[in-house]
Amino acid sequence: MSGQVLLVDDDAAVREALAQTLELADLHPIAAGSFVAAKDRITPAFEGVILSDIRMPGRDGFHLLDYAQGQDPDLPVILLTGEGDIPMAVSAMGKGAFGFLEKPCAPAELISTLERALKTRALVLENRRLRHLVETGDPAARMLFGTSELAERLRAQVRIVAQAEGDALVTGAPGSGISKVAEVIHLSSVRSKAPFVKRAAAALTPDELNAALREAESGSLFIDEVSHLPPQAQLALSEADSALNGVCLIAGNTRDLAAEMQAGRFNADLYYRLEALSVRIPSLAERPEDIPVMFRRYVAQAAEQAGLQAPEVTPGVIAGLMARDWPGNARALMSAAMRFVMGLPEGITPDATMGLTEQMSMIEQSLLETALRRAKGQASAAAEALKLPRKTFYDKLARYGLRAEDFRQ
Repeated sequence: MSGQVLLVDDDAAVREALAQTLELADLHPIAAGSFVAAKDRITPAFEGVILSDIRMPGRDGFHLLDYAQGQDPDLPVILLTGEGDIPMAVSAMGKGAFGFLEKPCAPAELISTLERALKTRALVLENRRLRHLVETGDPAARMLFGTSELAERLRAQVRIVAQAEGDALVTGAPGSGISKVAEVIHLSSVRSKAPFVKRAAAALTPDELNAALREAESGSLFIDEVSHLPPQAQLALSEADSALNGVCLIAGNTRDLAAEMQAGRFNADLYYRLEALSVRIPSLAERPEDIPVMFRRYVAQAAEQAGLQAPEVTPGVIAGLMARDWPGNARALMSAAMRFVMGLPEGITPDATMGLTEQMSMIEQSLLETALRRAKGQASAAAEALKLPRKTFYDKLARYGLRAEDFRQ
């Protein structure tokens, strides 16, 4: 969740006090003294929620509510009043307000209402995004999860390779989803309606290879762990003119194929044919910020497959996920999601004595370390990547005893 709260109140003292309350709860207030000052923020793309006073000179809170409803009926608006007017509360709820609070309201009640509104907003935006992906028919966006820069780059590479319509190589660590990425390349290409044929490279004979090429006519042939392909099959594949059948060859490998070729264990002609169009899948260790996103998607999928209600993925569960290395990458995370849905012990929940603050701190520290590692110890670049002001970034480093110079290479 973004945690953004558009805070609208014409009383500067009240506005400042409410903003401080929100900041103490790790929310992000955007203060405005009037409807006019807030208007430009109220759009269907706004990721947060609105907290507005009703009694304001000029355009009051009801006008703001009507405007917000016109911009986006699913944008939560919580109204505040000092009048204690029950009919006013009924009117506000009837007009579509998410909530109605009487000033002065207890901080706990205020934060609880805002957090519920933010969760609702996040779900609405995620559902819209998924609906858009289905409607636009973008397999890369629909099937390759993650919101990090590396995930975005992976999807972009997949689209480029698919549009190039040539033979391709997909590499990554074990469990990273090579077969899935190969299928997405196929689905994103002009061959998407034709067959997608998969074969394991080990022990694949030239005759079996030719049969697979015929089966994949006008479509794609995916050969998994291509470095395991026997020498005779490598030679046959390097000499085969797959274009005659309109077949796109997609090879997958977890080993360093260039090193295999240089060591004489892989056919050079075949290597150069494949590596011209290549996609590398980043490991989870390189993009830990994608772990919560991917896990939630896998949990939803597993629950649907099992016909079960998806359990809540709490901050404690996320903290447990972030504390693990995940050498098995997406496959291991998917297995953990299935076990989580089935209620089986998985070891992804941290020490039960840890409070919410401690759990969130584990996640924050992990993200700081990853940003510094990627930026090779350049603090300004890491702060920019995390979209944090430099002072805030340095304050967080000090809190966790991190030093930028320790990450320089």
